[in-house]
Amino acid sequence: MDPIQATPTDVIASTAAGGAPPVDFTMLGMFMGADIVVKLVMIGLLLASVWSWAIIFDKWWRFGRVEKKADQFERVFWSGRSLDDLYQEMGHRPQHPMVSLFVAAMREWRRSQDIASDSFIGLKERVDKVMQVTINREMLALESRLLFLATVGSVSPFIGLFGTVWGIMHSFQAIAVSHDTNLAVVAPGIAEALFATALGLVAAIPAVVAYNRFANQASRFSTRLEGFADEFSAILSRQLDQRS
Repeated sequence: MDPIQATPTDVIASTAAGGAPPVDFTMLGMFMGADIVVKLVMIGLLLASVWSWAIIFDKWWRFGRVEKKADQFERVFWSGRSLDDLYQEMGHRPQHPMVSLFVAAMREWRRSQDIASDSFIGLKERVDKVMQVTINREMLALESRLLFLATVGSVSPFIGLFGTVWGIMHSFQAIAVSHDTNLAVVAPGIAEALFATALGLVAAIPAVVAYNRFANQASRFSTRLEGFADEFSAILSRQLDQRS
């Protein structure tokens, strides 16, 4: 075979035919042949990727459900039904952030019904404060575990790069021990090293994309809650003006 026209695969095959052990370049083969440090890196990246996908599917389902429930509640809220009737229906099972916001405000509002009329001073401020606390609590729950996606997206490439550097160092050690720079000696370690980099990217790319998408959805939903709180506060303020 002409050495000028020989490909790396041909060189490895010819070396294996000359007595060198064959090299397994499958993903399992590269994992089994990797150094223990590179194996730990690969396992860590694989676990991070699996957990990231579990979070992604959970958040995808939850954000879709939250937005759908918000649409349903707003249709009921603006349908003209009595606020007291709506509170009686939903006050015992607020299973949605917007419902929780409405129930918290109505609960604070109804507490004022049994006290003197002069205590209505400052009621609007108390209701606004209760709604803001509820928004913060609900958004904190909705945004839970998004930080993990951000961490995986930013750290995984560097962890994969660490595995790459370690794998290349392992390849140079193999060259030094064998005193042979043949491609069959160098290629396995380099392949293992690049495999670690690939796993780092596989873990990082979906995590970054998902984090950006869910963070944007969370921001838009927070704005939606803030808008509903302002509108509801205006309704309560009009009722206070009518009583004064």
